[in-house]
Parts: sequence; structure tokens; C-alpha cells
Amino acid sequence: MSLRRWWCVLLLALAGCQPSHNPNAITLRIATWGTGEDDSDYAKKCDAIDHEFERENPGVKIVRETIPEQYVQAMVMAHVAGASPDIMMLDASSAAVFMNNGIVTDLAPIIAKDPEFRLDDYFPNVVDIARRGSAVYAIPQDFTPMVMYYNKRLFDRAQVPYPDGSWNFERFRQVARAVTINEGEKNERFGYAFSNWMPGWVMWLWNNGGDVLTEDGTRAAGSLNSPQNAQTFRFLRDLIEVDHVSPSPSMTAAMGVDPFVSGRAAMTISGHWSLIDYKNAPKDRNGQPKLDWRELGVTAVPHNTPLANTVMYESGYAIPTGCRHLDLAWRYVKYMTSRRVQMDYNSSGIAIDARKDVAQARAVDPLERAFLPLVATARAPRGSRVEGYDFVETQGASAMSSVLLNGADPLAALKTAAERIDLEFAKR
Repeated sequence: MSLRRWWCVLLLALAGCQPSHNPNAITLRIATWGTGEDDSDYAKKCDAIDHEFERENPGVKIVRETIPEQYVQAMVMAHVAGASPDIMMLDASSAAVFMNNGIVTDLAPIIAKDPEFRLDDYFPNVVDIARRGSAVYAIPQDFTPMVMYYNKRLFDRAQVPYPDGSWNFERFRQVARAVTINEGEKNERFGYAFSNWMPGWVMWLWNNGGDVLTEDGTRAAGSLNSPQNAQTFRFLRDLIEVDHVSPSPSMTAAMGVDPFVSGRAAMTISGHWSLIDYKNAPKDRNGQPKLDWRELGVTAVPHNTPLANTVMYESGYAIPTGCRHLDLAWRYVKYMTSRRVQMDYNSSGIAIDARKDVAQARAVDPLERAFLPLVATARAPRGSRVEGYDFVETQGASAMSSVLLNGADPLAALKTAAERIDLEFAKR
């Protein structure tokens, strides 16, 4: 984004400081990602929740400032310019830069003085994403582990038992073969839909004993280019090129639609947020959904390790150090993460609630209940600890593309990616 565009973003943020109608109102500015023009049911629900806070706190006006792109950079620039909002959403994937550079407030002293608030109400590993020693920099709102979705209808047609999460890579391959049909394009059905999005496939590396960076997060060489990761890349490549249980990237692009959503793939990896799309799957010529979300199952990602590790993506409320209304901002954070508000907010189904009581209350639904056992082994994304991790994910996807599209040797592709990452990290 150009410097001029940055300043446009900042000027818009500054404009949000002014109350829209009551000149005596205290304006509480809340920054989040997305576009400002959103008439979805989700956006309407958020507006209604904000209006209720205003009703309960006369003289307060909530202003949501949505940043359509480059959210991290915009928030850092706002901090530098002294134009920080009062509250900002913190995404686990990019949280490190804010916590490591004094951009957000340590909430631990505030929590210690507030008898009404209990961190024990939240999943501990979700809270830990924004914890540094005794400091807590954000209160989580919701999250999702990445999981393996499977279409029970397609499994039933193939007379294949549903996966129970105890499978290793080879067993997954066998299951994918068993539910694949190759009878020409019209009757073709794939066992698995692979997507080259590193946040969605990084757990394949973990579950074969590999990793992306060294333990201290400073280098990729010696970790990303490991023999285990090369083996994992070969396995994923062979699912497409040898076993033909997953469409190639070009084939998926030609379809023009997610193979899993269209009922042409029996399994896929994604997060809880995909349920919104699955519940609105396209219909066939008879008006029936190609994917019936009521016939979906959720299970752990295949693993050659003792436990099935997965990654979780979380969003939470942080208070920038430049907040002008600290007490009011904390009141809003408590309100938004309270049981009564989260029971309403989370009915949208976009994620798992970070509050254990709300998540358990929603677990009356079998599909929601299937997510909960996977929470304990969900790991925070490396971006919550490592600044600039988005570059790592870009290089990881590039390495995968070179293997799947250009026939590159997996180990060579990973070595190139590791070298590029380390060169970038050396510039810090």
C-alpha cells in the first residue's frame, strides 16, 4: 500500500474520533478488519450488540472502524501517528508485532482488580495465545481449530466407515481411495480436496514430526527443509498425481467452485467458519443442496505422531496503549466477552466461542460437539509469536506450488523457501 493510501487510512480513523450525532457523547472507537459496507446478518447482529451497549451506557457512542486490507500495517501506522483506536481486534495469525512492540496494553493488572472477570472461564490454550509470562494482551472472543470435514452421504454411498480420528497418513490414503470415483468427468468424485493455503496445511508437517521454524522462531533452515517435511510434501503431491484422490490445483480452478461444497469431494480441511458456506451450499437441478451440512462429520487430521496436532486461529479484544478511554474500553471488552452477549453473538456459527460455558451450551448440536475434543491439541499459529510470519506462509505456499505445478523436487523447493525466509529474517 502506498504512503498516501496509509495516510488515507489514518485520516479515516481520525475522522472516526468524532461523534456522529451527539456532540457530548464519548466515542469508543473499535478497529476490526473487513469492509465498511456490510449488510449481512452477521454485521446486523454486531450492530445490535453495540446498540445494546450504548443503551446500557448512556452518553457512549460505538464507532466500528473497518480496515479493508493491510490491517496489521494500518494499526501499526495508527500507533506511530498517535491515532490508535480504543479497542482493536487481535488476530492470532499476526498478533506478535502488537504484543512484542508495546502497541497493546497488558490487561493483567486490570483483570487482577476486577472481581467480576475470570480468565478461568476461557479455554486456557486459547488465552495463552495472547499471554507473555504474567502479561495478558487480549481477551479471546472466538477461535477455530483446523479440522477434517467429511461428507457422510458420500461415505455411505461408498460403504466406507466414518473416520474416527485415530488414522495415520497411510490409513487416510486408503480411505480417500475408497471414496474416490473415477468414471469420467460427469461422475467423478474425489476423496479429498487439497487447497494450497499454508495456514490450512501446516498441521500436515507437524503430524509427520516436522516444523516450519526453529524452536526460537529465528530460522527456517534446518526445520522447514527437513527430511520429514519433504516426505510430507511428497505424500500430498502423490494424493494428486499418483493416487488421483484429490483434484490438481488447475482442475480445482477449472471447476470454479470448492469441490467439497459442490459435493464432488468427500473430505477437506478447514475451520469452523466454513460451516456458514456449507449451510448455503449450491443446489442441484432438483433444488436439493449438493452438500447437506446436516450430513457432515468432523474429525482429527491424520497423524503419524502420537497425538493429532492441529492449528487454531483466534480473534480477541486488545486495548491499544494509545486508548483514550481505558476504563470504558475494558467495560466494553467485558461486555462483548460475557456469557449473555456471546450466547447471542456466537449463534452466527462463525467460530467456537472462547468461553467454555458458551461452547458447551452450543454443543447440544452434534457437529458443534465434535469440535470440542480437538481443542486440547490445537496449537497457536507461529504468527502469534513470530513477527513477519506472513512472509513464511507466502514462501511455504510458493514451495508447494512449485512441487504441484512445476514438478519441483520437494526437498529442493523447501530448501529454496528456507533460504528466502532466512534472508528476509536477516533484514530485521
